[in-house]
Amino acid sequence: MRFMIIRKADAQTEAGVMPKTELLEAMGNYMAEMEKAGILRGGDGLHPSSKGAKVKFHKGRPTVIDGPFAEAKEIIAGYAIIDVASRAEAIEWVKKWPALDGDGELELEIRPFFEADEFGEEFTPEQREREAAMRERIEKKR
Repeated sequence: MRFMIIRKADAQTEAGVMPKTELLEAMGNYMAEMEKAGILRGGDGLHPSSKGAKVKFHKGRPTVIDGPFAEAKEIIAGYAIIDVASRAEAIEWVKKWPALDGDGELELEIRPFFEADEFGEEFTPEQREREAAMRERIEKKR
């Protein structure tokens, strides 16, 4: 099962405060541990929302809203994607997140990805084949 670990933003990440060497080392070690375990599929930190934008649609028409955005606790500061056997295993990995991050005060969210079978018959065999081929092409480009 694939899960996204979502690192929520806080005042420091939204202010663009860069991590100290110790945190970079701890996060690097954590990611390396997940890589060694064969579960890491990707992950990155994100710039503050002041450098981003939202695109909202109303009646199919897009409106662009430049950052920053008001609710830092609802903003994503970074993420990792892992592939583990269960939700419980994902939680165990998240519990190992470096305590240095956010000075020990942070929020992580774990969300499972949909798997193709969960879409049922609406996801036709042709659509499944197209998606599988696209994923294969993406993997080859890595």
